[in-house]
Amino acid sequence: MTYIGLNNKAVDSKDAVVSALDHGFLYGMGLFETFRTYGGQPFLLQRHLERLANGCEQLGIPFEPDAGSLREWIQLVMDKNGLSDAYIRYTVTAGEDILGLPSGNYKQPNHLLYIKALPVMPDSLYREGKELQLLNHRRNTPEGPVRLKSLHYMNNILAKRELAGYPSAARGAEGLMLTATGEIAEGIVSNIFYISGDRLYTPDLATGILPGITREMVLELAAAAGLEAEQGFYHWEQLEAADEIFLTNSVQEIVPVTTLWNGDQRVTVGSGRCGERTDFIMKLYRERTGMPE
Repeated sequence: MTYIGLNNKAVDSKDAVVSALDHGFLYGMGLFETFRTYGGQPFLLQRHLERLANGCEQLGIPFEPDAGSLREWIQLVMDKNGLSDAYIRYTVTAGEDILGLPSGNYKQPNHLLYIKALPVMPDSLYREGKELQLLNHRRNTPEGPVRLKSLHYMNNILAKRELAGYPSAARGAEGLMLTATGEIAEGIVSNIFYISGDRLYTPDLATGILPGITREMVLELAAAAGLEAEQGFYHWEQLEAADEIFLTNSVQEIVPVTTLWNGDQRVTVGSGRCGERTDFIMKLYRERTGMPE
């Protein structure tokens, strides 16, 4: 990316800097949201801003969501980078403060927009699905009552490094983390769902997972897909017995899982292709984006 958004401006990437005393750098006190555009418009922006605002309130970072101004800023940075659609990461850091742990709220946060071209997702991914590798690395517990999409991403990075050691990684597999007590948690960059019979299952937020925006949308779409949604505590063996499995995130949307790996033990999910229920949920989701199939 040639230009980065910094505090409502678009600046050359080499000039997009924040202070070494920014508590986002010193202590990981900052949050971010990742989302994408459809037809140049950020999708579910208001929901992302609400999650960001709730997180900032917990961290004592002043933040007033303003979707209109943010849309204008996103368009500016997209234009400067010559993009009509984009992958967007909006970051809010705590801003500069003392060297030490403050007891009060922050006063002057920094806002950054990282914008790049959308990754190319082949149609075959949504028909043939991807592989899911069970990891030994466990999901850590959130620092507060609910996991925030914070700048502290070491747990995910360590999981990604473990995944790189499996042959499935070369085929684009996602890695799945369990909780410390062995329940299904989430992928490195995704939430997980599975279907058995007429029920749609996904881990409860009490497992310490991120409350994903796409996850939230899928739960809302379940009834229209003829499924009763349930959030709870599940184990790997229930995934192995599932009719269909899929992953969600804001950029890749809904991706079917057609192969499970536990070490070198392989299990094919359903027919080995995208299941009918998953395909229908994908269609419902894309209708919400306003984009044609």
